[in-house]
Amino acid sequence: MIAQRIKGLFSLFVILQLSLAVMVYWLHFFVINHVYSEAAEVHNYIVYCLLLIFGLILEAANRSGVQNLWFTENLFKRARTAFTQTAFAYGPIIFFLVAAKDTVISRFFLFSFIPVLYSTLLFSSFRVPQWLGGWIFRDLRQERTLLVGTIRQARKLHDWLQQKEDVGVRVMGMLTNDLESSHSSVPVLGAILDLERTVREHHITQVILLELPNQTDTLTHVSETCEQLGIRLLVKSDLDEKFRHPVVYMENDGLHFFALRTEPLENPVNRLLKRLTDIIVSAIVVVVLLPVICLMVWIFQRLQSPGPLFYVQKRSGIQNIRFKIIKFRTMHPDNPDVARQATVNDARVYPAGVWFRKMSIDELPQFINVLKGEMSVVGPRPHLEEHNERFARVMENYYVRAFVKPGITGLAQVRGFRGEATDEELLRKRIESDIYYLENWALSTDLIIMCKTAVQMFLPPKTAH
Repeated sequence: MIAQRIKGLFSLFVILQLSLAVMVYWLHFFVINHVYSEAAEVHNYIVYCLLLIFGLILEAANRSGVQNLWFTENLFKRARTAFTQTAFAYGPIIFFLVAAKDTVISRFFLFSFIPVLYSTLLFSSFRVPQWLGGWIFRDLRQERTLLVGTIRQARKLHDWLQQKEDVGVRVMGMLTNDLESSHSSVPVLGAILDLERTVREHHITQVILLELPNQTDTLTHVSETCEQLGIRLLVKSDLDEKFRHPVVYMENDGLHFFALRTEPLENPVNRLLKRLTDIIVSAIVVVVLLPVICLMVWIFQRLQSPGPLFYVQKRSGIQNIRFKIIKFRTMHPDNPDVARQATVNDARVYPAGVWFRKMSIDELPQFINVLKGEMSVVGPRPHLEEHNERFARVMENYYVRAFVKPGITGLAQVRGFRGEATDEELLRKRIESDIYYLENWALSTDLIIMCKTAVQMFLPPKTAH
């Protein structure tokens, strides 16, 4: 019910803003003509008015996913939204102006209208949404709402309920079995078993169950009573709290499921885009850059630490499948402890190797792993199995990061969480960054991480060693 009300109000507000924009457009047209005495034909400006409407509708459709925020935004968010609306409105106008090579329309009119349109969209977003909601959902359209559950859950909904007053949600009180009912900011009207009596006495039209009850009898009692009395029932899901993780809901072939996270890279199109990017970037590095770097590293190794050019080590990849990672050797060949992470002033690292590690030059051969499909350019860094076992003791969801291919660089690395993992809090932030990446992947994110990594090669963070 609430979602439909918000959706409808958003649509009405968009129509109202479109009407205001059109009115201001033609008012601005007549003012400019009157002040500057421009001999402009009205029909020449109709096309641009239609393009303006098209751009605003396009922006509204693009914003529909966050329409529940439209009447609660702060000043900064309102200003940003108005700017986005103006940009969308002028996109089709500028395109048509250039493509059609229109010499009739007044450039002064078009560009002087930008601040006028922006101001109209910005100021109309302040009180109009609340006024619109109050006018539509007054009197009989108000939902006299009863909360059912614990006082702790009611406190969590306090701000949300205040915001929903704009769509006609009016809280009359709550039913709870809590002994400390005097601590409630909402009037306590009785215990949960008093539901039928309370609904009749206070003319309740909607019940919000604040959490999924542990006892099915309570859920059955509340749902059956609401159905029998003909009142709406909303149930707030507390699965996030039960799982201690945000829950994602999905539907497929009539069956409903919930999972602990979204995974954009499970989409074959996204995987294809990422793989194509990996192939293009790694092919350029392997063909153009790697031969020159190999020669440079080989020379320094001959002077400071003769031995093999590359260092090959088994690491854990996607789904913890082991693969052989390729790196430039930065330590002396007689390294007695290959599993120990490098530290500051580590005696095992030859002098030039320190700079190779700091500037991430030692990682460049891994582009060969990327071409082979074992790694990606961007992703969680692959670790030794010994480190995986140790890190998993710090965060119980550590192995979730293995849902995607490991990367040469990653979100954790550009955030500065790289180097020796000695501090548990920094390790948690590194793992959280990896999991955030797989849950929120986008091609643009990969490109941004690549650019930041390139900068860090010349301006390495203090944690790089």
